[in-house]
Amino acid sequence: MLTPAEIASIAVKALEEKKAKDIKVLNTTEQTVLADYFVLCSGSSAPHIKALVDEVDRQLTEAGEPPRRREGMRSDIWVLMDFGCVVVHVFTEEARKFYDLERLWSDSRAVPPAELPEI
Repeated sequence: MLTPAEIASIAVKALEEKKAKDIKVLNTTEQTVLADYFVLCSGSSAPHIKALVDEVDRQLTEAGEPPRRREGMRSDIWVLMDFGCVVVHVFTEEARKFYDLERLWSDSRAVPPAELPEI
């Protein structure tokens, strides 16, 4: 079983491999019981968002952590993948600016991806 930090690390690696834009990791353990980490990124188009989501799903499923839920696949602007202790948000750039989760969760600690464990 993977730790929350390891799940976040695999998600970030998958997003980087598919050229996600502006990847951010927020440690939300002190702010909510919903998740220990939020991983946020932007995709450049609906096909790019689908590729990002599919790669995160593939890599984490192969690691034994399939998503519990996926929301928003039909919207093409924001997909949420719930891995229990980690929630991955993949947005269009416009939707990300509109919903501004970084501001909403600004009291959480931003975690540089280099601080996440190597898997």
